Amino acid sequence: MAYKVYELPKYPQSTDMWRTLQREERPIVIYGMGNGADKLISRFEKLNIKFDDIFASDGFVRGHSFHGVRVKSFSEIKELYHDFVIVLSFASNREEVFELFEKLDYENEMYIPDMPVAGEEYFDSNFYNAHYEEILKAYNSLFDEDSRNCFAAVVNYKLFGKLSYLFGAFSSKNEIYELLNSGKKIESYLDGGAYNGDTFKEATEYFKNLKSAILVEPDRRNFKKLSAFSETLTEIDVSLYNAALWSSTGKLDFSSSGNRNSSINSTVSHENKTEATEVVTVDKLSSLPIDYIKYDVEGAEAEALIGSHETILRDKPVLLVSAYHRSKDVFSLINYLSEKYPFYNLYLRRLKCVPAWELDIIAVPKN
Repeated sequence: MAYKVYELPKYPQSTDMWRTLQREERPIVIYGMGNGADKLISRFEKLNIKFDDIFASDGFVRGHSFHGVRVKSFSEIKELYHDFVIVLSFASNREEVFELFEKLDYENEMYIPDMPVAGEEYFDSNFYNAHYEEILKAYNSLFDEDSRNCFAAVVNYKLFGKLSYLFGAFSSKNEIYELLNSGKKIESYLDGGAYNGDTFKEATEYFKNLKSAILVEPDRRNFKKLSAFSETLTEIDVSLYNAALWSSTGKLDFSSSGNRNSSINSTVSHENKTEATEVVTVDKLSSLPIDYIKYDVEGAEAEALIGSHETILRDKPVLLVSAYHRSKDVFSLINYLSEKYPFYNLYLRRLKCVPAWELDIIAVPKN
């Protein structure tokens, strides 16, 4: 794990990134376009934060406008403004982009806002103060120092929006899978949010004893890709479900985007199409033992866990639960697992990413 030592912010907290931007007197420029910038500008409008310009990477500047502002290159921005503040509006997990972010952050004041993927609650100072006891409880429920350090770094990032917190505490993929493999021999696997098969393919590489898999993906376009990929694997018994994990069975409105942002009752993009989609529970999917369950269900993790209760009690599978879609997930999901299933050791791990996505709770059964 990349390691700097962090502590939880002081309580009560009187400031955050948004309040700092409200007081900012220098020009504020937004880096990036698309859905992330749409959501950021909407947040600015609500908080009466004025932005002065928008810029994009050089290869994306073609003289077009966004929100009534001509998109400029970074060179133009530097010519226009002597001293300015950058607010990033897009995500990345690429090393060459990380190097660019570090350069921008070194040369300028830069903020990377934590904007919820699902829901409308923002992790600001008011939110932190209101939920401090729950946050502290989750922090103390984590099993090892690396987990608590990752938790503290993420909470600091969510409040203050600084790149240093994102690059100070993260793990490699190998380290995460080593932890997943530490609980039991994994022969059966349930993938909630299987997307196009990428995480299933990864599982076959790291879980050498894998014999069976249940793959659940609600988005129709993603499911077609998932089905095609699963047909290439002949040594593993694969069951496919074009459905979403939930706390009960039936049908719910589902926002289909053909990418990882597809979700139940999604507000990610106005371009997404909403349609009635089947929802299922883990408990109804298999009467056979399950060794490992992955939950990456775009904000429905709490409901999916409720629908897994009998399976978790029966099999004590290793769990990997995404904890970044909703602002409260990073503490509420830890507290739920800690209270409901005391037979787990709970860890928190994060892959290197901007913003604080790829954040997972890992539950490993005790001995």
